[in-house]
Amino acid sequence: MVRRIETEVLVVGGGPVGVTLGMDLAWRGVRVTVAELRRRGEPPSVKCNHVSARSMEIFRRLGVAGKLREAGLPADFPNDVVFRTTATGMELARISIPCRADRYTATGGPDTWWPTPEPPHRINQTYLEPILFEHAAAMPGLVALNRTRVLDFSQSDRGVVATAENLDSNERMEIACAYLVGCDGGRSEIRRGIGATLHGDAVVQRVQSTVIRAPELLRMMSDKPAWANFSLNPRRTGSMYAIDGRETWLVHNYLKPAETDFESVDRDAGIRLILGVGSGFEYAVIGTEDWIGRRLVADRFRDRRAFICGDAAHIWVPTAGYGMNAGIADATDLAWQLAGALRGWATPTILDAYEAERLPITEQVSRFAMDHAIALGAQRGAVPDDIEVPGPTGDAARERVGKAAYDLNVNQYCCGGLNFGYFYDTSPIIAYDGEAAPSYTMHEFTPSTVPGCRTPHLWLGDGRSLYDALGPGFTLLRRDPSVEVDVLVAAAEQRGVPLTVLDLDAEDARALYPWKLVLARPDQHVAWRGDTPPGDPLALVDLIRGAAPRPGTDDSGVG
Repeated sequence: MVRRIETEVLVVGGGPVGVTLGMDLAWRGVRVTVAELRRRGEPPSVKCNHVSARSMEIFRRLGVAGKLREAGLPADFPNDVVFRTTATGMELARISIPCRADRYTATGGPDTWWPTPEPPHRINQTYLEPILFEHAAAMPGLVALNRTRVLDFSQSDRGVVATAENLDSNERMEIACAYLVGCDGGRSEIRRGIGATLHGDAVVQRVQSTVIRAPELLRMMSDKPAWANFSLNPRRTGSMYAIDGRETWLVHNYLKPAETDFESVDRDAGIRLILGVGSGFEYAVIGTEDWIGRRLVADRFRDRRAFICGDAAHIWVPTAGYGMNAGIADATDLAWQLAGALRGWATPTILDAYEAERLPITEQVSRFAMDHAIALGAQRGAVPDDIEVPGPTGDAARERVGKAAYDLNVNQYCCGGLNFGYFYDTSPIIAYDGEAAPSYTMHEFTPSTVPGCRTPHLWLGDGRSLYDALGPGFTLLRRDPSVEVDVLVAAAEQRGVPLTVLDLDAEDARALYPWKLVLARPDQHVAWRGDTPPGDPLALVDLIRGAAPRPGTDDSGVG
């Protein structure tokens, strides 16, 4: 007999994006099943090395940020990004990033001023994934099915039925759910199942990646170590990331434009040129992966009750780690909307907002990443021949190349704009008021309460982060306690929408919160703002729960 499993949401794929979605749903009381091909505890490939501040904020809410912060590189290992002629050669420039022991207290660096309770964390995916998975597996309401492949699915007005098999026992399963989400990577079967296709740029760069064990490498570096090491010389350019801070490294060999065949490029020779070592230097290859950096975005993220997140929806060159981190943002945007639809306080129409919000942002961020990758490629191709020459001529070349490398890459590795600046400006569940959101770059941003923006962070008078004080649903932030909000609270209660009221200290909040009332969504984006409750509070509540048209007419009542 075919085993039947019933759940509310089936998540296909148990990588960081799928597990985050599962955790967020379970945290909101939704029964969720995560189907993953790998065995429990089986390590992933060495890929992403950076968890963004925005992702760490999400993990803080889900109760796992502390565990992640304690893992990865040694606590005192510099998280710097350094540029050298080779990994063991002359230093050209250094982007100073605090080690994790100093991450909460450091000042003066290019990313230490950010308004967040959770700065970024440099940790390789091999450490990240097991922590996330074990945290998720312990959550009530979440079931993990390892060694499970989802073969196909069908959907109706009432739900989705997926067919799956256990890869070890060949047992067949039928998984019935209300919604299905594909977090199954760049070769996503769920993407194909919903009829979505990828569009964009098929080749941005080609990279040979090799994980090596080299116990002697650290002591051969002329200056203090760094998390990321860029080698810039006329022979071979590449980057190298510290995995354990002792002996394990991930080496990226960026192929030249004419090198279109991976097999024709000598892997060992490339590694030695990037490291700056001779034929006698010993290292062991732990794993290899050749890959093509692309900029591809799906033309749709949903078909009725089936959705896609992460690499299933978008693939691009891994600038700033924003492949995984953008997928985590997908997951947290979709999770609260699914929970609202399942618990009944939102209508199913709220789910239209997921694609309306995430697809435009994904397209925009993918172009940030591609443009930056092209600029990096141009820089790598223009390394002067005299960069390693002793004396004034070489000194001038090194200073020039180092400054250019710093100026270009500080935007990538300290990318405040990508963390905090993006906004949703075409959402059907946000009450816009006519003011445009501030523009942002990869590096720069302006905190704002314009609807669609990230709710500006501040530290409360009692020392808590604002984000720690927000409710799990909507939170009405009130800068002036004299403003009566009972009608808005009553409207939310009437519709069953979870809403809490949080009073802010007027003086501390005034600069960031010029309006007296700001309504923060469950994902910390601004849904509405005003100096008094709207004339028709039910109209606003219906809008944010997906039960009303967007504002724009005189009788909308939510302006």
